[in-house]
Amino acid sequence: MIPGDKLLAVSSKFIQIYMTPEDYFAGEEISPIRREYIRGEVYAMSASTPVHNMITLNLATLIRKQVRGTECYAFVQDIKIRIETADVFYYPDLTVTCDPRDQQFTDSFIRYPCLIVEVLSESTEAFDRGDKFADYRQIETLKEYLVISQTRPSVECFRRNHSGRWELYSYQGQEQIRLTSLNLVIDMATLYEDVW
Repeated sequence: MIPGDKLLAVSSKFIQIYMTPEDYFAGEEISPIRREYIRGEVYAMSASTPVHNMITLNLATLIRKQVRGTECYAFVQDIKIRIETADVFYYPDLTVTCDPRDQQFTDSFIRYPCLIVEVLSESTEAFDRGDKFADYRQIETLKEYLVISQTRPSVECFRRNHSGRWELYSYQGQEQIRLTSLNLVIDMATLYEDVW
């Protein structure tokens, strides 16, 4: 049992009891693994693969160069996003915030990202595209949500348009990926460098 989780044993079965955000944070401080908080329930995150890690590192390097000297900050993996309206805390693979409200660096989470990136895995793809993206869409400052395949050169960028609707931009093969939130163009080959 992970410290901080509240489980009740009933007839040799475990029933998850609602956990408050405060209990979640107390557990996170002593937990050896990262866990996401979703409306009172806590879910352990699996370790990333070398391919997953390399893609994230390649993208983080490009984005860090782009935002250096600006009012934007890029974070990888261990920084949570808090979405109060959805009652969740998620650990995206990469996040960028340009909002001054996130620049105090006193919390272990940010609230106002403009870009969120998830590198897809077989076990998380449906959730990343479905319920998690539905929660991410509640963030008013979010401009783009990028999902990246580990198995082939394929990237999808969901971009919020001027009407507040989300549009899909799909990039395949050797196409260039455009991130309008950061005024950045990324070569697919650079994103997947050393992966295959």
